[in-house]
Amino acid sequence: MSEATMARTPYTAGNGDVDLAADDLGGAGGDPLLLLMGLGVSRFYWPDGLVAALIDAGFHVASFDGRDAGGSTRFDDAPAGNPVTALLRRRPPAYTAEDMADDAVAVLDALGWPRAHLFGVSQGGLVAQRTALRHPERVLTVTSLAAVPSDVRGAAVFRYIRLPFLARLARMRHPAGRDGDIAAGLDLLRAVASPVYPFDEEDARLRVERELDAGLPSGVRDARAQARQTSATWHGPRLRELHAPTLVMHGERDPLLRPAAGRRIAASVPNARYVELPGAGHDLPREMWRTVVSEIRALAN
Repeated sequence: MSEATMARTPYTAGNGDVDLAADDLGGAGGDPLLLLMGLGVSRFYWPDGLVAALIDAGFHVASFDGRDAGGSTRFDDAPAGNPVTALLRRRPPAYTAEDMADDAVAVLDALGWPRAHLFGVSQGGLVAQRTALRHPERVLTVTSLAAVPSDVRGAAVFRYIRLPFLARLARMRHPAGRDGDIAAGLDLLRAVASPVYPFDEEDARLRVERELDAGLPSGVRDARAQARQTSATWHGPRLRELHAPTLVMHGERDPLLRPAAGRRIAASVPNARYVELPGAGHDLPREMWRTVVSEIRALAN
């Protein structure tokens, strides 16, 4: 499938009082694959070329915005600190991690998919793990990329996070307005990108701008929403109870999360496969798309 011909069919899913913005990205008749994006940002951040490759590999692909991101319901009136201190849950959570897993299932319902493969990146990988644990009857396979283990609680998560990198991100400053939003998005994508492969600024700008062109706030700049997401408490099963076929991928040069996070997930989930992506950062560089797609396809077969 050509990137230029990619179309989006919008859906709205409902989980109680929460509305979830979703897109059918194409490939009808293929194996259902739901994409879950990372912390704070919207479904518009998925690279079109990667989505096209997944469709060409025989998947029917959809994506959605989790609560507090993109075009989905936001909890702006709920208390929030910053995403790092929120990991310690010093404030009452605005919602639970179970709620976020239920959101993914609500999207499956809206799409008419009884079961689906899940592919989550970063925070999306965390939600994918938890969705499979909470709703095993709805999940065919799980692919988690650049994520922390779903059953790590409290301060234990910091063993996987490179705190100096977070401190560097926190020092970034950008002016208000659209130009500042674009600069913030590009700076983040550049910071998390692979140090080995060329940074595709044209593709990065496209993803940042289309979020804004859709009338959505910059997810990169909404630290309060990010904090509400990271503070969502998980009360569910541990990873050893995840029995869906599971693939764990992690960038060898991830500047944000240590590859030990991915290795821990794979070691905890029975029969999981671990793939370390050479030279990759906390991102999906074009050079890794063939590997990522082939691994997801092999898992789904």
